[in-house]
Amino acid sequence: MQNFIDAYSWINIRFLLEGLWITIEVSVISIIISFILGTFLGIIRYANIKYLSAIVGFIIDIIRNLPLLLIIFFTYFGLPNIGIKPEIIPAAIMALSIFESAMVAEIVRSGINSIDYGQTEGALANGLTKWQALRIIVLPQAIKNMMPALVSQFISLVKDTSLATIIVLPELMYHAQIIYGQNTNYIIPMFVALAVLYFIVCYSLSLVARYLHKHIA
Repeated sequence: MQNFIDAYSWINIRFLLEGLWITIEVSVISIIISFILGTFLGIIRYANIKYLSAIVGFIIDIIRNLPLLLIIFFTYFGLPNIGIKPEIIPAAIMALSIFESAMVAEIVRSGINSIDYGQTEGALANGLTKWQALRIIVLPQAIKNMMPALVSQFISLVKDTSLATIIVLPELMYHAQIIYGQNTNYIIPMFVALAVLYFIVCYSLSLVARYLHKHIA
């Protein structure tokens, strides 16, 4: 019990919260970028545009089948070899956004495909163009169907930020490692703190998504 009391000193708690803030910052920015980019790529795949859709699909399949850790490595250690030298936080955001965009693109494509084509046909019969039908009729319904899968993917993104400790991203996991690296008696207290903090963030995200899903419905 004394180990827990000592481990949870205000200095350590504040240090953990600083790491948590970086985790949240990187996660939120990556979620926004991957949602926008992934939606765009998913629509391109669904639209079956000659050559473009096939190329986009090929790139998405490559990214989806690569380990996220490899993408993080390439972003931070590989890009400098071609003249691009991102800082740690931008590199982590870039790697997470690229990986998650590919995942989101497939979710979006599947979500759009889940809507009966009769919806599009009805919109076209009423004078809408194909793109207007997609934007006004199909996509809003598809987003509702996509919500559970998107939430699950974004929760995974939050947890995946811990992989960026490999490039010394000063996020929650990295700060916990520093604390228990100074005193091995703090390992279990830090793991408990990590579990609690990750749960709070991920569960909060699921509650927000549940509210949005109910609002959309």
